[in-house]
Amino acid sequence: MSSIWGENIKISIFGESHGKAIGVVIDGLPSGIELDIEHIKKEMMRRAPGRNNVSTPRKEGDNFDILSGYFNSKTTGTPLTSVIFNTSQKSRDYEATKSILRPSHADYTGYARYAGFNDYRGGGHFSGRLTAPLVFAGAIAKQILQKKNILIASHIKSIGVIEEESFNPVNIDSSIIKGLSDKEFSVLDDDKGREMIEYIVRVKEQEDSVGGVIEGVILNVPVGIGTPIFGAVESKLAQLLFSIPAVKGVEFGMGFDMTKSIGSLMNDELYICDGDIKSYSNNNGGIIGGITSGMPIIFRVAIKPTPSIGKKQRTVDISKCVNTELSTKGRHDPCIVPRAVPVVEAAAALVLLDLMMEKGGLL
Repeated sequence: MSSIWGENIKISIFGESHGKAIGVVIDGLPSGIELDIEHIKKEMMRRAPGRNNVSTPRKEGDNFDILSGYFNSKTTGTPLTSVIFNTSQKSRDYEATKSILRPSHADYTGYARYAGFNDYRGGGHFSGRLTAPLVFAGAIAKQILQKKNILIASHIKSIGVIEEESFNPVNIDSSIIKGLSDKEFSVLDDDKGREMIEYIVRVKEQEDSVGGVIEGVILNVPVGIGTPIFGAVESKLAQLLFSIPAVKGVEFGMGFDMTKSIGSLMNDELYICDGDIKSYSNNNGGIIGGITSGMPIIFRVAIKPTPSIGKKQRTVDISKCVNTELSTKGRHDPCIVPRAVPVVEAAAALVLLDLMMEKGGLL
């Protein structure tokens, strides 16, 4: 198994949901970068559980301890290691049902892949808990990109069938981008947000769960980042976005809706403005031929409903090889979408940082 990602900057994520700690090693960070620790704490808090009634009641502050690669408030250029100690595990919740495979969890596939030696408590290394170190690494990447005025944000596009408007694909106010990260429930339309929250609460009361879509944007990206085919920006982004547990779909620009239209309406026609080449529309989401066009990068991520639900479901007891039923106990999110917002942003930041370093136009 490999948990290492990246080419110019590499991250390695380690730990299990109910183990002693989780963490990340970041290799390739340039030396002398001053880190805003408060900004990192804010990003970690956005993802942390137990903040409201649409989140799991598991209380984890996601407090991190930087062990290496950081000295006198700046990066040293050596591998930066951060650890987050788990403090609120209830492993006994999993003992009674450890041989009963939870539907749509990685219990069965993990058991098969690792011959039964996988840590089943809370999903082990498959758990969404492992997105905490990803957010830590992404918070650093965001800070570095911000020095180039590259901004990354996302909002909850939909929960179930309740949907709000998308980002303006051509003109996006940077103040809107900056304000989204201050919201506990990251939406553009607060009235729609309240509808979404009410729906999540109703689903929770029915011992069920719901998914949704997160729409992300990367603003002020220079033209010419990325390479065709395997180095395409879409390819790089999709790879890391699909590494987030519960992500089941990724699209860019108009995405699948482009198939319902015609070329003359979907082509992004060009014009010159103050010496720069821009497009009147942005149906391709700021990426053409795998390379950034200078327009905002727009993408959407589909998050499946949380598989841990209180409703009784059919499954298998793998120790007895018999069919059985399971009602999942423990502390779980009725909807993981709100807490996935900073995770999606972190993945996007890491990908763009890696691509910018490849281009040599970062520092």
